Amino acid sequence: MIGNTLKRLHPRLSQSRSFQTHYGSWINGASYSPSSAPTYSVVDPARLNHLCTIVDADEATVDMAVKSGRDAFEKGDWRLMDVRDRAEILNESARRLRERVPEFAETESLQTGRAIREMNAQLGRLPEWLEYFAALIRTHEGTCPPFKGPYVNYVKRVPLGVCAQITPWNHPMLIAIKKIAPALATGNSIVVKPSEFAPITVLEFAKLMTECGLPDGVFNVVPGQGSCGAALSGHSDLDMVDLTGGTPTGRKVHEAAGKNLATVLSELGGKAPMIVFNDADIEQAVNGTAFGSFIATGQTCIAGTRLLVQEDIYDDFVAAYVEKVSKIRIGDPKDPSTQMGPVINQGQLEKVREFCELGEQEGGKILTGGKPVENLPDELKNGYYWPPTVIGDCHGDMRVVREEVFGPVVVAYKFKDEADAIAKANDSEFGLAASIWSQNIKRAHRVADKLDVGIVWLNDHHRNDPSSPWGGMKDSGVGRENGIEALHEYTQTRSVVVGFDDTPFDWFVDHDARYG
Repeated sequence: MIGNTLKRLHPRLSQSRSFQTHYGSWINGASYSPSSAPTYSVVDPARLNHLCTIVDADEATVDMAVKSGRDAFEKGDWRLMDVRDRAEILNESARRLRERVPEFAETESLQTGRAIREMNAQLGRLPEWLEYFAALIRTHEGTCPPFKGPYVNYVKRVPLGVCAQITPWNHPMLIAIKKIAPALATGNSIVVKPSEFAPITVLEFAKLMTECGLPDGVFNVVPGQGSCGAALSGHSDLDMVDLTGGTPTGRKVHEAAGKNLATVLSELGGKAPMIVFNDADIEQAVNGTAFGSFIATGQTCIAGTRLLVQEDIYDDFVAAYVEKVSKIRIGDPKDPSTQMGPVINQGQLEKVREFCELGEQEGGKILTGGKPVENLPDELKNGYYWPPTVIGDCHGDMRVVREEVFGPVVVAYKFKDEADAIAKANDSEFGLAASIWSQNIKRAHRVADKLDVGIVWLNDHHRNDPSSPWGGMKDSGVGRENGIEALHEYTQTRSVVVGFDDTPFDWFVDHDARYG
């Protein structure tokens, strides 16, 4: 039975290996573009070239997508499918995605401006998320809690229903698949709203999964701008909204979804500290913190943007760090030798510029970067390029220290001892991630236990795995992606109590009895 699942459910297999020049929404297993709908362009941030035209999903389109998801869920072809068959479709999607990584990586690089070497490395791991959750649903077991009396109680997890997923532009496929894999594995239907700046790969992935046997209506995509996200997050027929984005957006989504009593999972902003103690392996710490700061041009929620260095090594360490990051090769994202590309758009470029100026006004010292990239080739001169920037002599009251920049800007400041490091690291409204650099393993674990963050790396930064919980504390979000936690986020429990006592029972007679 399992071996015939793909052919039985959906025999159509596309041979296409490039993205289109025009996209509508993906609803009920097909492209949908109302004739009167407005369109917008997706632009390559390195050259400002037009990549494709997107039909902006309006409220009616969002409603159609949610209805498609609801109809598919109620029909039950997916949620009631044997988990072994669901797992096979996820595994087949992983196999086909792995075959097409070069194609998806090239598209991802074009729409985000991220270096192709980053995209090849990142997308090469994405099939693991599909395979992990395929394995998890095959092996996950329910529970049988003790229950007083002649009863057996078993508890199983069941899907939530229709889940909206709102994804950002910095890791379009990674973040989408982190959400898609557990949602689909557990039997839900989904409506994905990708960022308007980078929707192509998510649309192509929906098509890929449909080709691999996913029933129509289970995976819907509504590419659109801000009004599309608002219409989706506030839709009355959703059971869950899963968002990755900035904290201000997260507050709006929580409020909109909460009015409908929908579950909300959110991974929001961050201002990750990198704590470097005086007993750190300096070379390892310099290389690791540079990676943690400037991968993805610093446009990640867990980017190491606060460099806290113990005062007796501060000058030497920061000098070595500045030397390292000032040599990062900036250039054409398509060039395999390029190490850093542009930021995503003009608005983000201006935000980075303003924070660099603000950092100086607040008393910080620009140690490298801080102004537009010079000497770019003619074809890249219009791109949204900004160099790795380090601002030294900072303190915790500065806005550039407290607010999320979401770009290649790092602030550096000193700490005296372990207690001071913990206090300064925790002095933030955010609580997503942190890294600790020390060869004293006892100290590293001791400090990790006192940080108000959801993720801590010891002598490393920015590492991710499908089995490792991912999410923040404080204003960095609610809930967890990855691991068994994600399976729980996308399901709810159903408790079944079975009585096996044949003794007649009549509550409405005169006798002493107990219930409950």
